[in-house]
Amino acid sequence: MELKNCAALVSGGASGMGAATARMLSKAGAKVALLDMNLEAAKKVAAEINGIAIACDVTDAASVEAAVKTAQEKHGAARVCINCAGIVKSKRMVGQQGAMPLEEFRQVIEVNLIGTFNLMRVAAAAMIPLETVGDSSERGIIINTASVAAFEGQIGQTAYSASKGGIVGLTLPAARELAQFGIRVVAIAPGLVDTPMLEKIPAEARAALSAMVPFPKRLAQPSEYAKLALHIIDNVMINGTVIRLDGALRMQPK
Repeated sequence: MELKNCAALVSGGASGMGAATARMLSKAGAKVALLDMNLEAAKKVAAEINGIAIACDVTDAASVEAAVKTAQEKHGAARVCINCAGIVKSKRMVGQQGAMPLEEFRQVIEVNLIGTFNLMRVAAAAMIPLETVGDSSERGIIINTASVAAFEGQIGQTAYSASKGGIVGLTLPAARELAQFGIRVVAIAPGLVDTPMLEKIPAEARAALSAMVPFPKRLAQPSEYAKLALHIIDNVMINGTVIRLDGALRMQPK
């Protein structure tokens, strides 16, 4: 799909993989709307790329619907939607304090899985009326962010792994459902990525994480996620699949 003057939505666009993707989309000529709870941080990225920042709670239907409407009024209906919003919480199902509070499990599912589906459904509905483009008669593409934890969840990751496994499970049926409209659905499953969530851990722990990756022996960069997202947008035959971005990493139990 040609990105020049194409409207794009990026949730979680204020930092990490979302911000890197927003920057790369803009460099390719897209008109980018960053949807994020952290409006001030999103505004800083938007100012860099001549995009727009919109406050959005992906777990709330009305918030997402309003955000997509605002973006559409500014840029036109988006043909590209990239879901990067998410949270990471590690906690054993049963620990020293007893059973994990159900609300903590629910929060991770709400943000990572339901939040992804929430923006998917609204973005897809806005894509369907668009004119088709290109030789393949495409209308749009939705890229979601899973994780290697969907396949090799570690001890303490029951909530996170379940949320990312749900995104993996969404991919094929959503792609099949939206195929009649010329809309693709793809998921990226990153491994260990050098995002703000990992910046807080000690250097020794970061080195240990890097050593877990077979090759290249380092953490992935957010820009590498963005590069893959742009290739998926460009390559129309990539559809209904989950692509690992992990340097051959296979997570151990802990």
